[in-house]
Amino acid sequence: MIFVQHNDFSVADEYQKLCTDNQDGAIVTFIGKVRDFNEGLGVHGLSLEHYPGMTEKVLSNLEAQAREHWPLNKVTIIHRVGDLTLGEQIVFIGVTSPHRKAAFAACEFLIDFLKTKAPFWKKELTTQGAKWLDAKASDDESSEQWSEKLTK
Repeated sequence: MIFVQHNDFSVADEYQKLCTDNQDGAIVTFIGKVRDFNEGLGVHGLSLEHYPGMTEKVLSNLEAQAREHWPLNKVTIIHRVGDLTLGEQIVFIGVTSPHRKAAFAACEFLIDFLKTKAPFWKKELTTQGAKWLDAKASDDESSEQWSEKLTK
């Protein structure tokens, strides 16, 4: 299930939706939040934009890729857009699998590729004004490492 939305989400509700299959021995979730610093600057908020239609397609493709590599049952990806304040939730990724290693790997794979492949644009409201964020080299490196691992 993939959602790109303005509204917040309930981690407890999303977790419960993942818990309905007794063949799953593992549920792994990741929640990303707006923090109060980045690159040495204080942050007051975040504005997220996306490319409607294309964003959902990219996220669906990432889910399909994860399913090709790991035995997954349920996958939920929620990403918020719009103006967010400190401490608000940005992203939820939840995966279930019969096995913990598969669930952990798939969740990490999904967030690493979401950060580099999905068409989201972030503008931070910092102590020195608003600024658009570029992709971080460390995010690109994480994606490259996955590409190397999965092609072996």
